[in-house]
Amino acid sequence: MNKNVSIIITLILILGLGIVFFGNSIFKKNTSSDETSQNSEIKDVVQYITINAKGGYSPKVSTAKAGIPTKLIVKTKRTYDCSASLVIQSIGFQKILSPTGEEVIDLGTPKAGQSLRGLCSMGMYSFLINYN
Repeated sequence: MNKNVSIIITLILILGLGIVFFGNSIFKKNTSSDETSQNSEIKDVVQYITINAKGGYSPKVSTAKAGIPTKLIVKTKRTYDCSASLVIQSIGFQKILSPTGEEVIDLGTPKAGQSLRGLCSMGMYSFLINYN
């Protein structure tokens, strides 16, 4: 009897520690934005692409139209991690973003087949925009 109680208590402790360290991610479906997302819209002949920065960048991959003047809107909301330190080497952009707000970045007029990659300053988080 004591052996069974010990086993049950051990299993409960292991399950409890698993929940503490891994949260409910064990039971949740993966909802990350690894897929390509259509997060762009065209207003007054300018294409706006929106990326959220907090604990990384979302969506991670975006598709946009080429040959249209394009602006990137990076939204932050209580962002205090390294994703607030944005680097886009191909356009020479580097800035520490406001913890809460929006940063509008002019990307020019991209050509078909081009892509643009943004990174946090540590290289931990990134996003990619593909132009078609």
